[in-house]
Amino acid sequence: MEKLKILIDNQQKERLPTAPLHQKTEQILNALGCNNHEISIVVTDDVQVRDLNRSYRGKDTPTNVLSFPMQEGEFSDITPGLLGDVVISLDTARAEAQAGGISTDERMSQLLIHGILHLIGFDHELGEIQALEMEEKSLELLRIIEPNIDLPAF
Repeated sequence: MEKLKILIDNQQKERLPTAPLHQKTEQILNALGCNNHEISIVVTDDVQVRDLNRSYRGKDTPTNVLSFPMQEGEFSDITPGLLGDVVISLDTARAEAQAGGISTDERMSQLLIHGILHLIGFDHELGEIQALEMEEKSLELLRIIEPNIDLPAF
């Protein structure tokens, strides 16, 4: 793969502007040294995220972000430049933003970073050390893409 390729699938009835999401994704991937990879970002709703969460994680509830890495498993060497997919529920992002007193754009940035970090191997569910490493990297990336220096990590 010769250059960064970002695919954004906005499945919302209300059209979310994708240019800022594209720019932030590019900034994140460049900061991570993934500037010649491919990634897809899907912005959807709670219904679709719940279906995916049930099918792939066995959890029958909506969630804010899901990641589907393509760099792990038996066939990861088939397409080494393909990072995977990040699926974000705009419904949940909006609700969490409101509850947290931040903008939806800021929450989307947090979720985007979180999802991308999962694609490249970070996993907060593996233990306290891994969770701290992921939080530190999240903050580092957040400072690159968001002007609000007080915005916390995911």
